Amino acid sequence: MELGWFFSMLMFLWIAAVTPGPNNMLLTSSTANFGFVRSLPLMFGIMMGMQLLLLLVAAGVGTLITAYPPLHLILKILGSLYLIWLAWKIATSRYEKLETDKGSVKPIRLYQGLLLQALNPKAWLMGLGSIASYSLAGSMYSASVIAISVAMFMVNLVAGLVWMGFGSAISRLLRSRQSWAIFNVSMGILTAGCVVFIWQ
Repeated sequence: MELGWFFSMLMFLWIAAVTPGPNNMLLTSSTANFGFVRSLPLMFGIMMGMQLLLLLVAAGVGTLITAYPPLHLILKILGSLYLIWLAWKIATSRYEKLETDKGSVKPIRLYQGLLLQALNPKAWLMGLGSIASYSLAGSMYSASVIAISVAMFMVNLVAGLVWMGFGSAISRLLRSRQSWAIFNVSMGILTAGCVVFIWQ
């Protein structure tokens, strides 16, 4: 496994983890309403759900890749197309004001954060995209999946802490349409740039 491959994979996972989505909106809202410590179970539930989802995807895709090695090329093409699509969606996503002042009576629990991943399209795309684009064929498949899993754990932990740390303040940081547009376009460019490393 080369450094360029690992850096590209880490960048892809980081961008997927840190950009706005259901998990990050929930973490922001929960922290704003219930505080940092009471929101930690939600973050750990999300992380556990993401790991379980990744391993399920890896088990299925791994079997297919082992049985049909040419499928790996197809997955790389599909992964590249997905990255380009994701980059476009991120760069052109519309301005939204985060609602951090509305919450439930009790914070979301660990098991609810875990189960949420089964219904979270972004989580599925992150798992499928990382395995399709960055898993290595043949004898390196298992090692590459472990590396992806460790990297996903790290980026989800850091991204979760960032969004929780900002809490209600993140809504002020991305309050104007201009700041929202700059943030999304920057993330879109970084996502599209990851395609180059897939083919090296």
